[in-house]
Amino acid sequence: MTSPAERFAAARRRQAEERTQLSGFAKLYSFGLDQFQLDGCRALEEGRGVLVAAPTGAGKTVVGEFAVHLALAQGRKCFYTTPIKALSNQKYADLVKRHGADRVGLLTGDNSINGDAPVVVMTTEVLRNMLYAGSSALDGLGYVVMDEVHYLADRFRGAVWEEVIIHLPESVQLVSLSATVSNAEEFGEWLETVRGETQIIVSEHRPVPLWQHVLAGGKLYDLYAGADPHEADVARVNPELVRFAREEERFGFSPRTGARGGRPRRMPPPPSRVDVIERLDASGLLPAITFIFSRAGCDAAVQQFLRSGVRLLTEQQRVRVRAHVSARCAQLPAEDLNILGYHDFADGLERGVAAHHAGMLPTFKEIVEELFAAGLVKAVFATETLALGINMPARSVVLEALVKWNGEFHADITPGEYTQLTGRAGRRGIDIEGHAVVVWRPGLDPRALAGLASTRTYPLRSSFKPSYNMAVNLVGQVGKVRARALLESSFAQFQADKAVVGLTRQLRRNQEALDGYREAMSCHLGDFDEYMGLRRALSEREAELSRQGATQRRAAAASALETLKTGDIIVVPSGRKAGLAVVLDPGLDAGRDGPRPRVLTAERQVVTLSLLDFPVPVEPTGWMRVPKNFNAKSPQARRDLAATLRDKAGFADGEKPPRPRRERSAAAEDADVARLRRALRAHPCHGCEDRENHARWAERHARLERETEGLDRRVKGRTHSIARTFDRVCSVLTVLGYLDGERVTAEGRRLARIYSELDLLAAECLRERVWDGLSPAELASAVSLLVYESRSAEDSGPPRLPKGLAREAIERTVRLWISVHDLEGDHAVDFQREPDAGFAWAAYQWAEGHRLDKVLEECALPAGDFVRWCKQLIDLLGQLADAAGTMAQQSPDSARIRETAFAAVELLRRGVVAYSSVS
Repeated sequence: MTSPAERFAAARRRQAEERTQLSGFAKLYSFGLDQFQLDGCRALEEGRGVLVAAPTGAGKTVVGEFAVHLALAQGRKCFYTTPIKALSNQKYADLVKRHGADRVGLLTGDNSINGDAPVVVMTTEVLRNMLYAGSSALDGLGYVVMDEVHYLADRFRGAVWEEVIIHLPESVQLVSLSATVSNAEEFGEWLETVRGETQIIVSEHRPVPLWQHVLAGGKLYDLYAGADPHEADVARVNPELVRFAREEERFGFSPRTGARGGRPRRMPPPPSRVDVIERLDASGLLPAITFIFSRAGCDAAVQQFLRSGVRLLTEQQRVRVRAHVSARCAQLPAEDLNILGYHDFADGLERGVAAHHAGMLPTFKEIVEELFAAGLVKAVFATETLALGINMPARSVVLEALVKWNGEFHADITPGEYTQLTGRAGRRGIDIEGHAVVVWRPGLDPRALAGLASTRTYPLRSSFKPSYNMAVNLVGQVGKVRARALLESSFAQFQADKAVVGLTRQLRRNQEALDGYREAMSCHLGDFDEYMGLRRALSEREAELSRQGATQRRAAAASALETLKTGDIIVVPSGRKAGLAVVLDPGLDAGRDGPRPRVLTAERQVVTLSLLDFPVPVEPTGWMRVPKNFNAKSPQARRDLAATLRDKAGFADGEKPPRPRRERSAAAEDADVARLRRALRAHPCHGCEDRENHARWAERHARLERETEGLDRRVKGRTHSIARTFDRVCSVLTVLGYLDGERVTAEGRRLARIYSELDLLAAECLRERVWDGLSPAELASAVSLLVYESRSAEDSGPPRLPKGLAREAIERTVRLWISVHDLEGDHAVDFQREPDAGFAWAAYQWAEGHRLDKVLEECALPAGDFVRWCKQLIDLLGQLADAAGTMAQQSPDSARIRETAFAAVELLRRGVVAYSSVS
């Protein structure tokens, strides 16, 4: 029993808690907050920053929403940042629903709604640009939420997260929300160094347990033998699945067997996507997201449903879907609906199925998300991009394969990717458990799958590096010295420095070992280090002569092979094919690898030889006629020709021809070798009885010394690595006139307004007046080179280009890039990728007013990609107009570029590109 004093203290604590903001906030939710959510909210209310790392679907955003709640209660501002516009749109809608449209704004580049509101949702790039511009919108900012902060590992855009974290005013409390990463403590430690007191909260608990399954032969098997998904491990893999895999490997049979010991059936093809969804439907496991690592595969899955006649919705649900789709698409131009695939899209939705990928029109993707959230889409076929951020949890997640194309080759998905994808399964407050289903494919290893599913290794690695835009902004704000110090505080440098600690420790151990080795190799007769120097010099000279000899012999052997002709009798000098042979085909057209003669050996084998079979040049020992109709596949023909070969060469059956005589070693006649050998024999240590023992210690010393020198280089390479890169970036900018010592020039101030991957090239095009005199459509075409990137090598055929001034501007842009790229090479940086003209014709056609069907047909892009590239082009044109505006008063040309850029934006922003669902 508690004492009266304890009960009184507990009552006081409850009263105190009820007076906190957290108490009122928690009542807004229909479920009780988990401990990690409460811990995060309390830390915020107590004035600390917070890092929350938890699984997908665990409810991390509750902590971010509490920051919004606190800001409004305190009369301060809160910025809620996300990595992608779609997630920003979704979060904006959520916060408007709770706090009202008058108190919530949205800034994404595409949309600017109520930007002066106390709560503004934005992409992280927007906040970065505000910080560099010293925007007045930062006044009164109390909280910044960085959702999906693990995105800082993204090699293209991840640096933005670190820029924001470093540059935010100290008074701002930071809320970092991350997926489960294995080095959350390391990341939190860095946050504490740059942001002050930060509470690290890591939760690996899923509020909705996740069951792992394999769909094999039409039956759903548990991956693990245990009854509790939290206790799953590799050692407890379902023995039935292991047996299936073993049978498949041994007999090529499928898992579809009868009773134990029954006759296995022949392997059927994997189930169709329709079959998989129907099987899940029968088990009550819908709605489901099926991840297919291909846009075409997602679209094909919907087409399979359209052909199958399967419907997953009731008539009443279909009516609701039809009404929603019609209302949401009412603003789309009617003439574009066919080219957008509207009718199949709508038909699929009325059946309860849809695709979701980046190639779709943004409006279509949003409709899928809305209907899925409303329970009116039962099966979504998506690429892995859906796993990032968008709130679309399902009861089940299906993986068709465990490999995906990474842009260069097919690679196994990582444990981190598997966790991210399957984390969508299980809807909090709706499902009591989630289900991850892997479809059986030939070669599936259940134990490997279990290892994938049970591994939680997902380390966060910084992708930070200084850019040209970042450099001019930093130098302009704080000068080079302070800029270097800021960059040294990046997470990238923090990780590099931590690695240096371990390397330095190893260096110290190596140095101690080197001292011991040096003592063991010392000789009382003389300087053994000097003696070993002579031995090494002799070995190196002999090796060099050997290499030279090998190169000369290889060249001579290649020349000799080029002189062979059909019928030549030769002796193959070495290898498994050594011996007498007759040339059937000299193989002179084999390409860069040199001739590859096809021969018949005296043992009646037809083989193809290469330069590797001839360490010494070959010379024919005779010639014989090879019948024109000789059939190498005929045993009799081979036997007859081999007999003639032995007869012509003068060898009886079983007798071996003599091997070619090896050439005398070059080392035997080399003056340097002779001199070093004399010096070695004359050295006092040569006569030491312990000479070879000393030599062994000396060799160990030499090996460890080489290793230590490598470690030292690595330490020097990592120490101040970010600052050194910044110095090289500044050198490039100084050569080009964007920086003048500590001063940012007028051209540099223009570069500071351009936030593009090809920022420097864009600034060079402005300065070199590459775009002067272009029409708005021509400017759109030329600028598209700085935005567009082909998805794969297959997309990069010769692009179609406009004629006239636009083509000239495009060609000048490429020449400028070559110049910049060469200068980067001189300064050991490589930031400016090659411009891509693959969107130039489409941008020109669209800005000229051509119909969507004609533009899409000619550019062979999906509608969603076309819209996305147009919006990115609009964004960059706006930046260029802004940058040109900094010089407009001094230069009439800059004023004209500014006007032309604005005009190009207006021409591009029409039809499907102009339509935005956020209002």
